Amino acid sequence: MTDKYYEAKPQGSANKTVLITGATGAIGKAIARQIAAMDGHTAVLAARDEAKARQAVAEIRKATGNENVYYELVDVSRRASIDALAGRWPGRLDVLINNAGVTPRRREETPEGIEMLFATNVLGYFWMTQAFAEILRQSAPARVVNVASYWAGDLELDDLEFKRRRYRNGRAYRQSKQANRMLTVAFAGRFDPAEVTVNVCHPGDVNSKLSNDLGFGGSESPDSGARTPVWLATDPAVAQETGKYFEHMRQTPDRFASDRQAIEALYEACLSY
Repeated sequence: MTDKYYEAKPQGSANKTVLITGATGAIGKAIARQIAAMDGHTAVLAARDEAKARQAVAEIRKATGNENVYYELVDVSRRASIDALAGRWPGRLDVLINNAGVTPRRREETPEGIEMLFATNVLGYFWMTQAFAEILRQSAPARVVNVASYWAGDLELDDLEFKRRRYRNGRAYRQSKQANRMLTVAFAGRFDPAEVTVNVCHPGDVNSKLSNDLGFGGSESPDSGARTPVWLATDPAVAQETGKYFEHMRQTPDRFASDRQAIEALYEACLSY
């Protein structure tokens, strides 16, 4: 049995297929495990490191008894890698969970010259949603779930890559999470909600590599952090919701959702990459 989803080619599966980015991290792996523990679900772990991906797949299969757990390799900071993943995708996609994130302590750039945190945390979500848009529509009703944070702000449309401002990973991270919340509204308005819904959430204060790189610990477990993203991905109660922000499985007012001009300006800026 292969561990790669593309090689398994399960086009005829009646299972709901869920693709999770950043799936070898603390929250991502917990999301994948909780999805796999549900009857009738296939979990596909998107990751950069093949060894970690294989290990995570093995762990989740053993923990859940579900053999429909696979991985695909992708670097979400690079558009060509995302396009290649979408191009080889073998079948339907019921849910896309954008979860991958980095918080490098120093300003870094991708091989394409894009600031790394912005490329991964913002453009990665944007490109994944774009690349899989038609697959999601063809799989309707489908969902996109963006993992963001209540710790959000500091977005400057004229300096998204910290070329002018001094780079601090906390500020860059806050900006990326504001962008995730704004782009959720932008994409929700571009999909027919009967076909694809798009929502965003704060997962909780989880102790993870990401939070540690920001100088924080975190009081919540990965499983606690996964609860809201998994609920948004699977629960019938939120099947009709779109363009909304959630914390602890409750819809919460989002102060970034009302500035439509800024939302469209950010969307257009991301289109330019």
